[in-house]
Amino acid sequence: MKKKIQISAAESQVMEAVWRKGPQTPDDIIAATAAANGWGAGTVRTLITRLLRKGALAGTRRDGGYFYHPLISRADYVQSESQNLLDRLFQGQVAPFVAHFATQRTLSAADLKKLKKLIEELEDEDD
Repeated sequence: MKKKIQISAAESQVMEAVWRKGPQTPDDIIAATAAANGWGAGTVRTLITRLLRKGALAGTRRDGGYFYHPLISRADYVQSESQNLLDRLFQGQVAPFVAHFATQRTLSAADLKKLKKLIEELEDEDD
């Protein structure tokens, strides 16, 4: 991620709406997030304002309306959040992270198959 931006869980819901459909008006974002989260329009507007101040969103006037678009990609956000979680809880080590999830919930046969395939692909890259 080019700039480190801390995004709260609520703010991430607004970002998901914008990442999913591209530039949106405030009303579009409210429609996409308010009801599902039990928020009023004012709450969503506050979240948009926070994201603007943090530099995660930018707004532009076009076609007679105001549209918000992301300044960070979802991939960069997920990478940063994943790394933060890994660093904070598992001292940056992947194996204990995977072991934790494998022992705390039942992995399906499909999960195991995907993990094995991923390990094989990673091993092939090392060769």
